[in-house]
Amino acid sequence: METHKHLIITLDGPAGAGKSTVAKHLAKLLGISYLDTGAMYRALTLKALRLGIKFDDEKILTDLAKNTVIDFTEMPDGSLHVRLDGEDVALDIRSLEVTNNTFYAARTAGVRELMVGWQKEIGLKHSIVTDGRDQGTVVFPKADFKFYMDANFEERVQRRLKELQEAGKAVDAGQLKKDMQDRDQKDFTRAVGPLKKAGDAIVIDSTHLSIQQTVEEIMKHIQI
Repeated sequence: METHKHLIITLDGPAGAGKSTVAKHLAKLLGISYLDTGAMYRALTLKALRLGIKFDDEKILTDLAKNTVIDFTEMPDGSLHVRLDGEDVALDIRSLEVTNNTFYAARTAGVRELMVGWQKEIGLKHSIVTDGRDQGTVVFPKADFKFYMDANFEERVQRRLKELQEAGKAVDAGQLKKDMQDRDQKDFTRAVGPLKKAGDAIVIDSTHLSIQQTVEEIMKHIQI
C-alpha cells in the first residue's frame, strides 16, 4: 500500500510494548517513513557518554544538544537511520549503557524543546509513523491517527530480554526487570514530556498479540 496524502501516525506507550517494531512494519506497509524519536535522545546520550559529561547537569546537557547535529538518512526500506554529527550510530545507541541513561536527556526541558522542534520539522517534510512517549500529546497533537500501545509488565520484560539476547548482549533478567520498573516510574512521573495517553488515542493492548496481529489491529482503524 502506498499513500500520496501527507500522513502523521503516532504510537505512544511504555518500554517493551512493541512500539518501534510495529511502527516499522506500519510504515513499510503504508509506504511512508518511520521516525524513531527515542533514537534522537539515545544519540545525544551516546555523545554525552563518549565525552564523559555529567548527566545530572541539565545546563550542560542542553548546551551539548545545542552544539550537536542529530539528523536522519532515509534508507531503502523507508526507515530513517539516525546520525550523530554526521556519523551513523544506529547500532551504537542500542547498548545497555545508553538505554539506562537516556532518561536524563528525555527529562531535560532544554533538550526536549530542541528535540520536539526537530521532530516537528521532520513531520513537515515526511509522511511518518512515529513512536515515543509524547508524540500524540506534545509533538503531533493534530496527528491523523493516534495510538497508545500497551502490554502487561511481565510480557514487556520478556520482550525486551529477548530483543537484547537476540542482539548478542549478555543480560541479567533480574536487573533488566528492575531497570524497566525504574524506567516506567521515570517515564510516567517526569515533569517534562511524561508518558500519557492522548485523549483521542486508540488503545492497543498487544499482550497476547503477535507483531503481525498488532499491525492488523491498528490497520483496522486507519482509513486513507
